[in-house]
Amino acid sequence: MGAYIVRRLLLIIPTLLGIMIINFGLIQFVPGGPIEQMIARLEGQGDVFAQIAGTGADAGMNEAAASGDESYLGARGLPPEFLAKLRAEYGFDKPFFTRFGEMMWKYIQFDFGESYFKSVRVVDLIIDKMPVSISLGLWSTLLATIISIPLGIAKAVRDGSRFDTVSSTIIIVAYAIPTFLFAVMLMILFAGGSYWRIFPLSGLTSDNWDELTLLGKIGDYFWHITLPVVASTIGGFASLTLLTKNSFLDEIRKQYVVTARAKGLTERRVLYGHVFRNAMLIVIASFPGMLIGVLFGGSVIIETIFNLDGLGRLGFEAALQRDYPIMFGTLFFFTLLGLLIGLISDLIYVWVDPRIDFEARRT
Repeated sequence: MGAYIVRRLLLIIPTLLGIMIINFGLIQFVPGGPIEQMIARLEGQGDVFAQIAGTGADAGMNEAAASGDESYLGARGLPPEFLAKLRAEYGFDKPFFTRFGEMMWKYIQFDFGESYFKSVRVVDLIIDKMPVSISLGLWSTLLATIISIPLGIAKAVRDGSRFDTVSSTIIIVAYAIPTFLFAVMLMILFAGGSYWRIFPLSGLTSDNWDELTLLGKIGDYFWHITLPVVASTIGGFASLTLLTKNSFLDEIRKQYVVTARAKGLTERRVLYGHVFRNAMLIVIASFPGMLIGVLFGGSVIIETIFNLDGLGRLGFEAALQRDYPIMFGTLFFFTLLGLLIGLISDLIYVWVDPRIDFEARRT
């Protein structure tokens, strides 16, 4: 098993490098970089994207730039010397491969640089925001697992019954509801004050957090995290339930189950003593994808709606501001985390079913 782990760890290097190269290359073609953002701020315009769209007072300036008027930059009050200094400050005066090589060399040392606009080290920002996103992802995955696996087993055992039909309808409807719409609905019903004001509207802790006792802090944390976790769970819960049901149905119809029943074993012994281990393999394989899905995609929406200061919101704001150190730092972190979680999933495979031997496979 040790050789397999070493091979997987070595494969992380080219995978991570390839992902970073593709994203670094694509970002070069995206308009409205950090220099344009800084120019807009210096001129008091605030938003560079309005200029890209050609709206507002800058439409005439954009037309002047498009017509090739060399006095365009000077007309905006920014001399070419200042712009050259600004490009050098952000490192855009260097060739593409030089910038990428310097960036990756620093990333290998986990030096993600400093945010362009926050003037804070990216590592410090990631460490500060990480507990929010990790807790949201873990609790959402745990809640989805607690609900989905027993429900999926019950649906497989009662396949074709009224319970199976009704629960499948509810699951399909839940799966069809977008995460952001479900989150807004939860806020209106349970936090907005229009119907019930049971949970707080935003944030992860109360203003008097430091004054609370240990039990009070635990209760306050779960009070704030309940709605975001429920909103994040809706999509994963539906897909995991159907996956569990189909996996158990496939195993129940196999010959070894028929043989076990013929030998007089009880249905419970057959289900949990023989079927469960084999059926859970594909379910376990979905855990990393579910967790990464919550961290990558769901956290951006949920953290923004519920005003949670996590990695998803940090990456979203960095993308809007073209804050490249934060963008690539969070991408590097999430990619590395996803690859490591995939390795952990394979190790759980072996723990659940010792018959699996990854070292015997040819890669």
